[in-house]
Amino acid sequence: MKKADLDLYTDYLLSTFGAATATGLSAMVNGDVSHDRITRFLSVQDYTSSSGRTVKGINLLNALYYCNGTSIPVAFDLVKKPIQYSDLAIRKLQRKSKKTKNEMMREMIETCIQNALKFRYVLMDSWFSSEAKFEFITEKGRHFMAALKDNRLIALSEDDRKRKRFVRVNELNFPDKTPVQGWLKGYAQAVPMVRQVFKSKDDSTGILHLVCSDLTCDYDAIVTSYKKRWQVEVFHKFLKSNANLAKSPTRTLRTQSTHVFMAIYATFKLECLGIANKLNPSALCRKLLINASRTAYAQLQLFRAAA
Repeated sequence: MKKADLDLYTDYLLSTFGAATATGLSAMVNGDVSHDRITRFLSVQDYTSSSGRTVKGINLLNALYYCNGTSIPVAFDLVKKPIQYSDLAIRKLQRKSKKTKNEMMREMIETCIQNALKFRYVLMDSWFSSEAKFEFITEKGRHFMAALKDNRLIALSEDDRKRKRFVRVNELNFPDKTPVQGWLKGYAQAVPMVRQVFKSKDDSTGILHLVCSDLTCDYDAIVTSYKKRWQVEVFHKFLKSNANLAKSPTRTLRTQSTHVFMAIYATFKLECLGIANKLNPSALCRKLLINASRTAYAQLQLFRAAA
């Protein structure tokens, strides 16, 4: 991969406001780079965070490093489903991945550790909140903070755990803004748990059960820290809105995967530019859009004057 091609393509993703095409990029640089060169660039190799068919959608897993208001993508993987099988229950051909999402997540955490990334907590939603994942994270010398599904079983004492007397987490009585120490079924270590009650934008009430492996954390520390997990959702929205993640006409699995990598890299570049210019990435994108609109408006006036 040539650094010049990488920078050119990712700059194009941040500069264009329509579909991201090889011909569009070539036109942007007045033909100095051919569209065939861009197509070859997208097809030459696979890009991942560690060393044949069109997909209908993107199932993207990524690890986001968040510190002092800055979000940096540090690992990602695409859920690819090359294995075809027949589901007798619904009498349809289905596809599945060679790896589970939990396996992919473990690999991403391993990648972050191998890359000497300094972090203390791994935040995750209820989808990834398994005992095996908790053990994996703590064995690596890190702590986890996770949301729990309402039906997760909890023992409130070591004796209850040994006697297998468990209750659902949504049936527990939580003191107001105070952690409850308990034992998750299948996990041998005591953990603090909290119940967060909040109001949604439509004034409906939501309840979130959170668990943490760090016994020194109080209610505020757990709730405040877990809020940072929402930055992943913000990051995904930004990929779609500002890095043209979903606006590529690529057709093969490799070129689509490469485009996803480039969109993530472009977002990383924009975050770095935001730090250097003391602007958040969204403000930078607005400036680009305003300047593009001014240029288009000025060109339109020239066309009108010549008509």
